[in-house]
Amino acid sequence: MTEYRRAYVPGGSWFFTVNLAERKNNRLLVEKIDLLRSAFEYTQQRHPFRMDAVVILPDHLHCIWTLPQDDADFSTRWNLLKGYFSRHIATGERISASRKSRRERGLWQRRFWEHILRDQNDFNRHADYIHWNPIKHGWAKRVGAWPYSSFHRYVERGIYPEHWGNDDGYDIEGLE
Repeated sequence: MTEYRRAYVPGGSWFFTVNLAERKNNRLLVEKIDLLRSAFEYTQQRHPFRMDAVVILPDHLHCIWTLPQDDADFSTRWNLLKGYFSRHIATGERISASRKSRRERGLWQRRFWEHILRDQNDFNRHADYIHWNPIKHGWAKRVGAWPYSSFHRYVERGIYPEHWGNDDGYDIEGLE
């Protein structure tokens, strides 16, 4: 069996990828965007963190979180968030025998992918990747056209120009 090792650094910033269990033709996250926002708020109220960047796609999401200086427990936060969201979605999804035996829902993939951000350059590259992701997956033709992204907040703050990433041939490399 695979052993999963996670880096826990108090006050650290992480890039996360979190997927729905059934990704093909699944638009649940954008169809239930208000519920997902509520799940984030619910989690932040109980275990604070700063949301530095985020993009919500129909079947997965990417985000960067920074935790408080004395806290490294992002796993509890994801457990709370996924649980809140799942409890408010009607049952009926396909559930594997393994999940049934553990009395689990089948909405989310069990695990998530995390990467501790090492420095400002690493942070910037991952923020770019987050904001570029709707283009990568064909959900938008322009970065600013995708509504479920912190890109708009970054433009308001002057971090990105409004037309960032819209040049022909622009791509984010090296983060696959």
